[in-house]
Amino acid sequence: MLVRYTTLTVAAVVTGGCTLGPDYERPELATPESYIQPVQEGVSIANAPWWELFEDPVLNELVETALVENQDLGIAVARIQEFRAILGVTRSSQFPTVDIAARGGRTDPSQNTVNGQLTDGFADSYQLSGDVFFELDLFGRLRRSTEAARAELLAVEENRRNVTISLIASVASTYMLLRDLDAQLEISTRTEAARADSLRIIEARFEKGTAPRLDVDQAEIELAIASASVAATERLVAQTENSLSVLIGRNPGAIIRGLSLERQTVPPSIPAGLPSELLQRRPDVLASEASLAAQTARIGIAEAARWPSISLTGSLGFESTDLSTLTDSESGFWNFGGNILQPLFNAGRNRSQVEAEVARTEQALLSYEQIVLRAFAEVEDALVAVRTYRIEYDARTRQVNAARNASILSRARYNGGVTSYLEVLDIERSLFSAELSQSQTRRLYITSIIDLYKALGGGWVPEEPESG
Repeated sequence: MLVRYTTLTVAAVVTGGCTLGPDYERPELATPESYIQPVQEGVSIANAPWWELFEDPVLNELVETALVENQDLGIAVARIQEFRAILGVTRSSQFPTVDIAARGGRTDPSQNTVNGQLTDGFADSYQLSGDVFFELDLFGRLRRSTEAARAELLAVEENRRNVTISLIASVASTYMLLRDLDAQLEISTRTEAARADSLRIIEARFEKGTAPRLDVDQAEIELAIASASVAATERLVAQTENSLSVLIGRNPGAIIRGLSLERQTVPPSIPAGLPSELLQRRPDVLASEASLAAQTARIGIAEAARWPSISLTGSLGFESTDLSTLTDSESGFWNFGGNILQPLFNAGRNRSQVEAEVARTEQALLSYEQIVLRAFAEVEDALVAVRTYRIEYDARTRQVNAARNASILSRARYNGGVTSYLEVLDIERSLFSAELSQSQTRRLYITSIIDLYKALGGGWVPEEPESG
């Protein structure tokens, strides 16, 4: 690779070219024509504010608050401002520098000699001038530096989009987890109350001699399990509220609730678009590509350092030993000069710098390819999760319905003396577990849709960046 870049450099000099190093071109990647998982045809969900699909006004408000108050997003915005300023500094090197200088001073010369003559007294000097410096960018070092800085700015802008997308996904996922825990707390509390009632009934039967002590002990065990579940879920609810508070930039505290998990509107099918669209839409892919473009430009910067640099300097102004005559025509002066610097011997340092930049570019290319592969994999993972969690949730719902019916029948059989309390306990355990699993699966199904949005890399269109 280094030989090819060296040949390019020599050719550029011979033919009068002025920009060394390779020009960036998007790498050709083998992208799949379609996703493995079946998807609905149509405009991708990533092209819309997807969180509004759940039709939960509280979720919409939380997202809007996070987009304004979240600290990570604020840092990403500040980094854009930083790199926009860096681009301005870098680009300014392509233009002349003009300074205005004013100098004044008094000296007390040696009492012995100045230019071989005796002197006595002070010597004054005043100067007012305009100074110009300009580096001729013959080999494109300054232009490549600007090119790299512009690509770095693009990378941090895409990083801001990536932070925004991740933030929205985190807010939505955490909110759905909170609603899931709310549902689990309600299930646990209801189960705890039902088991407390059962314990009182069985204790009364035990006192009358119609129920064995074993039934009382088993009822106490099941009540303790439900009570422990209530305490554990209350703890998770509070911790999840605190996590969501941090995401929206607030002190830890209670979070208002909107629609229950069961009432969240879920689209029946999710259009995902074409795999090739990821290369133009996912911000992490675009940021990696921009970093690759910046690193490619640095090869040109290193190449230009091996060739002569030419700078021009000049001054125009007034100079006098008397302040009153400083602006007289006789006090005017000017000078003009040029400097040329050609690296001659540095033990291969400049050549090694080129080799280092080439190696860094190869690393950036491999990193870009890896991010693209991971992007395709994340979309496929999300698509299969959406499809299978929907099927699993339907199965969990059937399980809950069957468990409820069995619980009613088993309780009636026990009260009629047809079966033992062990059957009742076994079925009620199954019902408790099925209800918790149903809520968790509902949340995982909704979260898989959120993960699909994040994998598709869209759903939020930031304000257009300022030109610069």
